[in-house]
Amino acid sequence: MLEEYVHLVVDFVRSHHSWAAPVIFVLAFLESIAFFSLLIPAWGALILIGGLIAASGIPFIPVLIAGAVGAALGDWISYSIGYHFKDRIAHVWPLSNHPDLLPRGHAFMDKWGVLGIFIGRFFGPLRASVPLIAGTVEMNYWLFQAANFASAFVWAYVLLAFGDFGVGLVKWFT
Repeated sequence: MLEEYVHLVVDFVRSHHSWAAPVIFVLAFLESIAFFSLLIPAWGALILIGGLIAASGIPFIPVLIAGAVGAALGDWISYSIGYHFKDRIAHVWPLSNHPDLLPRGHAFMDKWGVLGIFIGRFFGPLRASVPLIAGTVEMNYWLFQAANFASAFVWAYVLLAFGDFGVGLVKWFT
């Protein structure tokens, strides 16, 4: 089912190039919001759409900006949820089913601090939970946002460029 979803999204972007940036924005946004990221694992679609960039002549920079801003805004919301609801988050699914996750997340943030925001961006299960936990531990807002936006641009670039590079590599060998 997930594979069908990815192919539908990629086929839509292939047919409607002008929608590439808005679609990337929404995918990155949903991928980065706590709880939604479990339901919408969009990184595969981002890589495949990255491959369309080279193959279809879609401009890279607007798509990169859309993906980075979408991801950063998703993390911003996750941080805000954690900040405002703190320990009550532990009683919400899926965290209520995994009571060890929040203490492990707190330990991760204690160990890595602001660098944890950057590290968490690149690991699926951590991507949306680290900003949530950063909010619960009341990480400095501006330090969080600096790490959030910087890591979002690197993350979006890596995913989109990986797809773009993959298409270029295939063309080179064929």
